[in-house]
Amino acid sequence: WKLLFNGKDLTGWTVAGEKDSWVVEDGTLHCTGKGHGMIYADGTYKNFELKIDFKLTPKANSGVFFRIWDKSDPVQTGIEVQVLDSYGKEKPSKHDCGSLYDVQEPSKNPLHPPGEWNSYHIICKDTQIVVYLNGEKVNEVDLSRWTEPYRNPDGTPNKFKYPYNQMTRPGVIALQNHGNKVWYRNIKVKSLD
Repeated sequence: WKLLFNGKDLTGWTVAGEKDSWVVEDGTLHCTGKGHGMIYADGTYKNFELKIDFKLTPKANSGVFFRIWDKSDPVQTGIEVQVLDSYGKEKPSKHDCGSLYDVQEPSKNPLHPPGEWNSYHIICKDTQIVVYLNGEKVNEVDLSRWTEPYRNPDGTPNKFKYPYNQMTRPGVIALQNHGNKVWYRNIKVKSLD
């Protein structure tokens, strides 16, 4: 495992957006909620395991992005596992925590309430993506089933101009600033290539 965040400073990360939108606070990587944009980790990864802890404020929205191949358009050229305060929601949607955003909803919702720490374990191997939230498997996707732009295999629309079966190339890992206060810690990656 390789630690992506040292808990002391932003070494190994690049902020896109307002410079003070991401700060180190008490050993955490804190999104202050100023502006919008991303913070990018150094390096590119195709097949990997990613572990990351996150803590939300009420109604906060963020995201864990990976395989971004064009930083000028990260939403369209990367995959997002949603980070959202959807605590207590019985039937989570394609926009709730644990979803592959706009692509597939999580099967359950083991999210802790705002102010408590949660953990993701995301596994990417070619077309297979598996998401664990707080130790429970909440999503499993085979990207090869997504063959059309703007459409999911079940016929529902999505906002992506590239079919997700093309989202297998190497890219960067990033965290999203969506204008809300969020904290991340224990960010580590293990290459499977």
